[in-house]
Amino acid sequence: MESLSLLAEGFGHAFTPMNLLFVLVGCLLGTAVGVMPGLGSSMAVALLLPMTFALDPSAAFIMFAGVYFGGLFGDSTMAILLNTPGQSSAIASTFEGHKMARSGRAPQALATAAIGAFIGGMVSCMVVVFLAPALAEFSTAFGPAEYFALALFAFIATSSVVSGSALKGLTALLIGLGLSTIGIDSVTGTERASFGVPQLFDGVSLVTVTVAILALGEVFHIASRVRRDPTSRLLRPKGRPFLSKAEFREAMPAWLRGTAIGLPFGVIPVGGADVPTFMAYGAEKTLDKRRKTPKFGTGAIRGLAAPEAAGNATTGTAMGALLALGLPVSATAAIMLAAFRQYGMQPGPLLFERSPELVWGLLASFFLAMIVLLILNLPFAQVWSKLLLIPRPYLYGGIAVMCGLGVFATSSSAFELFLLLGAGLLGFVMRRYDVPLAPLLIGMVLGPLAETSLRDALISSGGEPGVFFEGPISLTIYGLLVAAIALVVVGRVRSARRSPAPVAEAPAPQADVHA
Repeated sequence: MESLSLLAEGFGHAFTPMNLLFVLVGCLLGTAVGVMPGLGSSMAVALLLPMTFALDPSAAFIMFAGVYFGGLFGDSTMAILLNTPGQSSAIASTFEGHKMARSGRAPQALATAAIGAFIGGMVSCMVVVFLAPALAEFSTAFGPAEYFALALFAFIATSSVVSGSALKGLTALLIGLGLSTIGIDSVTGTERASFGVPQLFDGVSLVTVTVAILALGEVFHIASRVRRDPTSRLLRPKGRPFLSKAEFREAMPAWLRGTAIGLPFGVIPVGGADVPTFMAYGAEKTLDKRRKTPKFGTGAIRGLAAPEAAGNATTGTAMGALLALGLPVSATAAIMLAAFRQYGMQPGPLLFERSPELVWGLLASFFLAMIVLLILNLPFAQVWSKLLLIPRPYLYGGIAVMCGLGVFATSSSAFELFLLLGAGLLGFVMRRYDVPLAPLLIGMVLGPLAETSLRDALISSGGEPGVFFEGPISLTIYGLLVAAIALVVVGRVRSARRSPAPVAEAPAPQADVHA
C-alpha cells in the first residue's frame, strides 16, 4: 500500500502541464527517431543528452522515458512496413509482421504492435511499482564485493553471452573499459593513458563518446553504403487501423505469453529486449506447429504479437533495475545512467530516499507514456513511415550537425569536437566489422564502479582475494554467470553439430589434350 500512495504522489507530480508536455515530446521524438532505419531509442537519448542539462532533472528523465518507450514502437513500425528494423530488438517482428504488411494487412499489423507494446509496457510498469522499492531495499545488502560481482556479470553477459561472437563482444568491452580508465586516478593521483594531454586529465566525456559511437558512427556507416543500399519502396498501408474481435482473441494469448517471457529480462543484463523477443517468437512458432492449420510463414498475427509484448515488457523492469540497483541492462539504460551522473545523482536505494519526487514522478510518467503512445500510434502509425521521404543527405547531415552542436554546447572545447570525430570513426569501424556497441558503452559506464569496488573490497580484506567469494549474494551471481555461459556454449555446440558439413565440389572435367 505504501507503494501505491507514493505512486499517487508521483502522478500528482507528473500531471503538471510541463511534465505532461515532456511526456508527449519524448514519445513523439522516440517514435520519430525509431521509424528511421539504423536509428533508435538509444541514439535519440544520446542526441538529447547534451541538450537537456538546462532542464529540471524530473522533466529531463520523463522525456528520456518517453523516448525510450517510443523508440521501441518506432523500430517495430519500420520492421513491419519495410522489413527494416531500427534496432535488433525489432528483428523478430519482421518475420511475420512484414508478411502481414505484404498481404495488405499493414494497419492490422501496426495495431497488433501498438496494443502489444501497451500491454507489455503497462504490465511491466505495474510490476516495477512494487518491485523497485524491494530491489532498492535488497541492494542495501550489497558491499564492494557484491557490486564487483554484479559489474562482472554485466560485462561478461553483454559481451560474450549475448553477442554473436564472444571475441568481438570482449573486444568492445575492453575498449570501453580502456576509455573509462583515461585521466587522473582518483585514489593515487597517477596520470593514466592521457599521454600528457591536459584535456584528458579529467577523463573522456561519456556524453561525447556516446553521441559519437551511436549517432555519428551511424552517419558515417550510412554515408559509406548510400550507393550500395538503394532506398526501399515505401509501402502505403490502407484499411482499418484496429483489430477485429477474432483477431483480438487470437492475439491475446500471444500478448500475455510474450509479456511473461519479457518481464524477467528487464533485470537480467543480457543486452535488453533482443533475447526475449526471439524467445517469444520461438515459443509461438513451436505452438503453431501443433495447430491443425499452421499459419507461421504466411503472416501469423501471433508471431508478431508475442515479440512486441516481450520487447516492451523489458522496458519497465529495466528502468526498475536502473533506479534500484544502478544496473544498466541495455545501451539506452547505460546512457540514462550517464545522464543521472551528469546531474550528480547515483541510482540505488539512496535515490529513493533523497529524490523520491523524481523517482515516483518518473515511475508515474511510464504509465502516461504508454497511454500517449497508444493514442498516437493506433490511428497515426502509418504516418510515421512518411519520414523516410526526407532525402538521406538532409536527414543524416542534420544528425551530424546536431552531434557537433550538442557536444560543443556542453564543453565549449574544440578538443571535444576532435574527440567526437575520432570516436565517431571508431563507431563506424565497429559497425563495419559487426562489433557490438552495447558492451563498449556498458564497459565505459560500469568500469569506474567495478574498479572502485575491486579496490575497496581488497583494501577491506587486507588484499585477500577470497573476499569476492564469501557472501551468498556474490556466490549466487557467479553461479548464474557460470550457468548462463554453460547454456550458451552447449547451445552453440549443438547448433554446430546440426549444421550440415560443406559438400566439396567435384572437380571440373579436363579437356582431352590429345583429342
